Formats: sequence, C-alpha cells, structure tokens
Amino acid sequence: MKNTLLKLSLSLFLALSLSAKETYTVDDLIITALQNSPDLKISKSRYSASKQNLIVADSGYLPVVDLSVSAGQFGQSDIQNNKPNDMVDSSGIVGTISLKQLIYDFGKTTDNSDIYRYDSESFNMANEQQISNKKQEVKSAYYNILQKMALIKVNEENVKLNEAQLYRSKKYFDAGIRTKIDVSDAKVSYIQSKLDLRKSEYDLKLAFAYLDQVVGFTDVQTDYDVYYEKLDLNNLYGSLKNYHFTLIDSIAFAYKNRYEIKQYIAKSKSAKASAKQSNSEFYPSIYLYGDYTKQDIQDEPLKDNMPEDQWVAAVNFEWNLYEGGATSAVEQEKKIQKNISDSELLFTKLTIKKEATQAYINVEKTKDSVELSQSLLKVSNEKFDQASKRYENGLSDYIELQEARQGYINAKASLVVDYYDYYNSIAILDKAIGK
Repeated sequence: MKNTLLKLSLSLFLALSLSAKETYTVDDLIITALQNSPDLKISKSRYSASKQNLIVADSGYLPVVDLSVSAGQFGQSDIQNNKPNDMVDSSGIVGTISLKQLIYDFGKTTDNSDIYRYDSESFNMANEQQISNKKQEVKSAYYNILQKMALIKVNEENVKLNEAQLYRSKKYFDAGIRTKIDVSDAKVSYIQSKLDLRKSEYDLKLAFAYLDQVVGFTDVQTDYDVYYEKLDLNNLYGSLKNYHFTLIDSIAFAYKNRYEIKQYIAKSKSAKASAKQSNSEFYPSIYLYGDYTKQDIQDEPLKDNMPEDQWVAAVNFEWNLYEGGATSAVEQEKKIQKNISDSELLFTKLTIKKEATQAYINVEKTKDSVELSQSLLKVSNEKFDQASKRYENGLSDYIELQEARQGYINAKASLVVDYYDYYNSIAILDKAIGK
C-alpha cells in the first residue's frame, strides 16, 4: 500500500512538474531580450567591427615589413662579353625583405586613428542606446500584459454581476414585480459583458505575441507566464511609487547620460579629426626605408653580373604637390561635415529635451489620472450600491441600475488602465533621460 501511494505521489509530482509554466519577472524578460534580440546582436557586431577598424588605423604607427621570394629563369644582355644584342639566362632564387617605418607625417596617422576611435565610440553609444530602447520596449510590453490581465478580471466581475442581475430579473418577473422588458435588458447586458470578456482575452493573447517579438522568443509555441501581483483596487493610488526627479533634474540627467547625445558628440569629434586630417594632406610624410635582397643565381655569366647581396637604408620624403585641386576640395568638404555634425548634436539635444519634458509631464498626468480614477471608482461604487437598493425597492427602473453598474465597471477598468499607464510612462521617461 505504501509503495502504491509513493508511486502515485511521484507520478503526480512529475505530471505537475512537466505541466508547470515558467514565470518571468520584468527583469527576467529584459535579460532574455538582451540575449536573444537580433537587432541588439546586429548593433553589437557593428561596434565589434569598428574596433577592428581602429586596430587597422593604429597599425599606421608600426613598421610595414614585406617579404618576397621569386624562383625562376632570369636573363639579361651579355654585356660582360661585349655582346649587348645577345641574351644570357640562368635559373635562380631572389629573396627581398623590406621595412618602411613612419617617422613624421604632420598628424595624418594620428588624425586617422582619432577618426576611427571616435567612430568606434559612436557605434558603442549607438549600441548602448539600442539596449536602453530594448529595456523600455520590454517594460512597456510587460505592463501591457499586466493591464490586459487586470482588465480580464474586471470583465469577469462584470459578467458575474450581469449574470446575477439576470437571475434576479427573472425571479422578479416570475413574481409579477417586474416586466418582461427588464429580463430582456438583463439578457442584453449579460451577453454584452461576455463579449467584452472574450475580447479582453484575445487582447491578452495579442499582448503576449508582441512580448514574444520584443524579447525574441522564436519558438512556434511559447508557453510561459509573467509575474503578476494582485491589485488592491481600493488603494492603488496610495501604492504608487513616486518619481524622485524634477523636470529640471530630468533634462539635466538626459544631457549627461543619454546615449544618443554621447553618440553625436563622438561623431562631432570624428568629423573634427577628419577635417584636421584633410588639412594635413598639404604637408609631406617622412619615412625610414630599408631593403635587403639575397640572390642565388645558378649559372655563369649572370652569377658574376648580379650581386649576391644588396641592401638599402634611406629616409624617404613623400609630398604630393598637386592633384587637380582634390586636396582643397576634400578639406572644404570635411569642414562642412564638421559643421553638420555640430548642428546634428544641437538638434539632438533639443529633441531629447522635448522627449524628456513630454515624458515627465506624462508621468505627472498619469499619476493624477490614477488619483482621480481612484476617487471615481469609490463614488461609482457607492452610486451602484444605492441604485441596486432603489431598484430592489421599486424606486427606480432597470436603466438607472444598468447605468450605475456600467459606470462602476468603467471606473474600475479606467483605474486599472491608468495604473499601468503610470508605470509604462516611467519606463518611457527612464529611456528618455538615459536612466
């Protein structure tokens, strides 16, 4: 008997374990999104590629070493025997190793490295901004699901209220207290409440589908739950978390921390370095050059005519004196790009100031909405209670009762919507200021 109970217990535990859904908090979803999202992987790859470009640019400070080896047939005029019209040939191997080291180029290499360094920094800031955007998208999708779940509970309550009213209306009609029209009205209200419930259930499925996209769940069928706290609708406003920044603090924080501003600052620095580099093209470059050649010729007379070892050590002076005005045109174009980058930075600051201001005002707006919706729910509940008593005592008709009940349900739904809109507005404000 004990063995049978043990087996049944283990089977039940295994069945429950297999059917249990994984529950994600908002932090779990953010971590998963950062790991799965293809758009973040693309932005991270662009940053990684930019770092490789920087390595290439910095290599300009290092020497360039080339090695070449040739094996084959060689020929030249037979000058040794005073027969310039005759050719002598031989087989052999020639190896050359050369070195070229930059000494000074008036900042060309330094400016080029700066361009790629700031470009890499710009890609990094763009990647960080993508991460910030993704966090906000996950939070918004998460709060949207919680909102839809709460609305389902409101609609379930509405169905129960209308079902109970339909039952009472039938009883009143059977007792001859109310007319048939009250029963018909109650049926209409009951069916409408079931329709609203069904719609809210589909809205929840759509909300989960959007969350799948944002987080990066690619499975054909994804079965999971999100963490949901039961709401105390009688004290939602009192449970709100305050936002500690003022509007001035929010804008100042955005100017300091918003990644898009940092991205355009890096772009402006890159454009400045590019303009500086184009100016340096008017000046020469000085290199140290070394070359060593080793030859192994097999046959006479080429063996005597071609030295076995050769070497060169020199300082090279390279200066482009004229190329049709291209250098001047490039310099002017880079200066224009620098001015454009500065203007883009200013425009970005203005845009972010507007976004931060709008987001902050929306937080205050939704907070006030929760407070007023809380008061509206309390008053609507009292009105519904009074209308119910008046209807039961024959002092009012069904229309007054239905309006009071629907007003109560609408007030409760509005409170739920405003409550989650408040936390969604905080998520948007956090992104707007780079928090």
